[in-house]
Formats: sequence, C-alpha cells, structure tokens
Amino acid sequence: MTSDGGTTAERSTAPAEAPGQPVRDWPTTLATERLTLRPVARPDVPHAVRLWTDPQVRRHLGGPVPADVVRARERHCVGVPGAFTVVRHDGEVLGLVVAEADGHDGRTEVSYQLLPEHWGHGYAREAVHAVVGWAREAMRSAIPGVVAVTQRANTRSRRLLDTLGATADDHFVAWGEPQVLYVFPGQGTGPGEPPCGRGESGK
Repeated sequence: MTSDGGTTAERSTAPAEAPGQPVRDWPTTLATERLTLRPVARPDVPHAVRLWTDPQVRRHLGGPVPADVVRARERHCVGVPGAFTVVRHDGEVLGLVVAEADGHDGRTEVSYQLLPEHWGHGYAREAVHAVVGWAREAMRSAIPGVVAVTQRANTRSRRLLDTLGATADDHFVAWGEPQVLYVFPGQGTGPGEPPCGRGESGK
C-alpha cells in the first residue's frame, strides 16, 4: 500500500537486468528538488525498522509488524530492485518508497512510508511522483499501469493520491478493512509480501 513533484533519473553504470527480470537499469538513483531516492543500503535498516514498528505509521496497516517478520525484512530488504530510501538533501533519511512489478493484479504497485516527524512537508508527494515516473519506464509488469492501494479510512493518503492525479478505480476488502485502488494518470486502467514490506499512502 501506499505519503508528499518533477524528477531526474540518474542511471547507474550497471548493466540492464537480463530479459525476464522485473526492473531495468538497477541500481538507479532519482533526484528531485529536495530529495535523493537511492537503493536501500545496510545503514538504512534501523530507519526501516522504525517504519515497520511505529504505531502511527502502522495505524492503517494492521499495527506494528511482528518481531519475526521484522527480522526477515532486515535480512532481505537491502538492495531490492524498486525499493528506494528517501533522503533529504541534508542527509536525513525520511522513509521508503517501493515500486513492485506485478504488485497488484499484474500492474506495478507503488507504496511508501515516511517517518512521522517528516509528515506534512510535501516530501511524500515529491518522492512518490518521482518513483511513479521512473516505474513507468523501468518496471516490467504483466499489465501496463502504475497503481497504489490504501485503506478507505486513510484520508491523508487519499488526499495525496488525489493531488498526484490518481483516480479511484476499485473498492475491495483486504486484511479485514475496506481498501481503495488508485490508478496513476497515463496508465491503462484495466502483489506475497515484498522484502521491504508494503508501505502506506498518506505518511
């Protein structure tokens, strides 16, 4: 699931992924006016653990992640294609944005989480806008399109998706709560636990 745009993609010199892989030209760093989005590195893990265990962040995600799941994510989230650490230009780590190929019904799903002290400054909008633009070109999903899913009750998240031009395309129940599927503009309208976990809109 899915928090606050223009971007420049700075592609690394690493070769493109082999045919059949879900991401081209990884690792990749994205730069926006105030942020750098880079692949998750080992020093980022403590910040990720905060995201997975903070009650505020997890309010619309079923509560803090159990300790055994946190340990598994710690082992596997570093360097995952499509998972970006959001870093302010002064070096402060703000959170994570993840683009997952075939994440929802065969389409690329973008999700994100920011630490609570960084909410309300437009960082999530800027970061998500950057990753959506990158994902359109870089992710090889079965069905074209970039989507985000958020709880219906998460009004903060839904406002953000509205400001990014995403439109509500479907309503369903998952994890015991009503959810809304949003489709980002420029896409056609009509996914196991990722190694870094699903994010949440509106953080």
